[in-house]
Amino acid sequence: MKKHILGFAVACILLTGCEDFLTVVPETELSSATFFKNQTDFEQAINAAYVPLRTITNDRAWLLGEMHSDNTYYARNILFGATDNQEDIADFSIPESNGTSANTHVLNQWRQDYLIIARTNQILALIDEVEFNQAAKDNVKGQALFLRAYAYFELARYFGSVPLHLTPVATREEAALDLSPEAAVYAQIEQDLQAAVPLLPKKSAQEPGRATEGAARTLLANVYINQKKWSEAEQILTPVVTSGEYTLMADYEMAFPGNSSNKNNSESVFEVQFMEGAAGLNGNFIYQFMPRPISAAELQPIMGTSNPQNIDGEGNNIPTPDIIAAYEEGDLREDASIGYVFLSGSFRDDKTYPYIKKHAKQHSQHNNTGTNWVVYRYAEVLLFMAEILNEQGKPGEAKIYLDQIRDRAGLDPSTASGQAEMREAIFKERRVELAFENKRWFDIQRTDRIEEIIRPYGQRIINNPLDYYYPPIEGAVPRSNAFTNLSKFYAYPAAESDLSPYF
Repeated sequence: MKKHILGFAVACILLTGCEDFLTVVPETELSSATFFKNQTDFEQAINAAYVPLRTITNDRAWLLGEMHSDNTYYARNILFGATDNQEDIADFSIPESNGTSANTHVLNQWRQDYLIIARTNQILALIDEVEFNQAAKDNVKGQALFLRAYAYFELARYFGSVPLHLTPVATREEAALDLSPEAAVYAQIEQDLQAAVPLLPKKSAQEPGRATEGAARTLLANVYINQKKWSEAEQILTPVVTSGEYTLMADYEMAFPGNSSNKNNSESVFEVQFMEGAAGLNGNFIYQFMPRPISAAELQPIMGTSNPQNIDGEGNNIPTPDIIAAYEEGDLREDASIGYVFLSGSFRDDKTYPYIKKHAKQHSQHNNTGTNWVVYRYAEVLLFMAEILNEQGKPGEAKIYLDQIRDRAGLDPSTASGQAEMREAIFKERRVELAFENKRWFDIQRTDRIEEIIRPYGQRIINNPLDYYYPPIEGAVPRSNAFTNLSKFYAYPAAESDLSPYF
């Protein structure tokens, strides 16, 4: 096996739904009857189940989880064509009709998550029937359970009630499934992860990039936290803290992988693997994050490439004045997280824009990077523990974990005392520690603070568009429908509703 998961292409594994003994399956056709025969087949299949994570993290998660919050916005370019799909997400103005939306990013997120589910369902349906090394089988099965749970957790947080497919779909009719209640989806996620934990190796014994026991425990703790199951979260997460498998990197900036080094480091709990080059395993999310229009000369010092090119269009995921103001004076994370670039082609009077520096790693090829995306890191484990303990009435114990995070950031210990103050301190610390890691919207959502935070944030943009990267040009103002849809969940994809009678 390769050292890292490079996404072996088992792109579509089909079931033959017919049990008639006269049915002949062509030996050259990739199907469950010809493929799932040995350990190598299952290992290739689990590699394929990881592949959609690259599309999700490179192209979708930052739109739906970060730009759909008060942490980032877009840099309006009036010379560029319609960008409604991105702007509707950032402006909380996604049009809905009968509970569905035509937004392409919402649709593609849905499809990528269900692609993971479809691939893991194939594995889980057949793996127990095939004899091969038990340790290897447990490892593959644990990874499949983790990935299916991860995909359903995304769907539950984005949509609430969703179709709960747990077996392979063999016919078109089976693909249309009724919506399962949100509670039932969470119950299945918990079941999958509880089964995955004892099957998965610890990080030190697992191939880099794959799901581990620690990753499954952290994901399950996140699931419990979302449901306010505090004691269950503490029980499942404590072994991650005491395992000795993870440590905070001494320097905050080093917590994030480079283009070809520092990947899966000691702080990493789970990260999506990318590799620069022509093999199709690369990413380009940092290019999507850059303010625009940016010239090759302005871009080169940030990227370090030998062939920089001008980038036009509209910039996305630009740090807002709100997140910049959220850092305390002396917080080392601010300079590590946010950089600034002068755009000579900007129509704004202030042509200096912030950009997400923490993900900007030097590389060689324009628009082609190998920087991994970190989904969970040990810093978040510590913040989870702080929150878990505080919600159980132990703010003093919670402070121990919170102050570990603040100490690395160069800050004094927290002065919060009492449960309410500590709750707010942890919420604020999560914002700056995990800024631009696609956590902010979920934190606002799960704490029921959408109206409290997003409504006034939207009003600030409407009242002061120049402060939020609009150029001083007539007509360059937020649209009339901006911040009119503050729903907890995204509407179901309209294209999928065309195929299903259930939504």
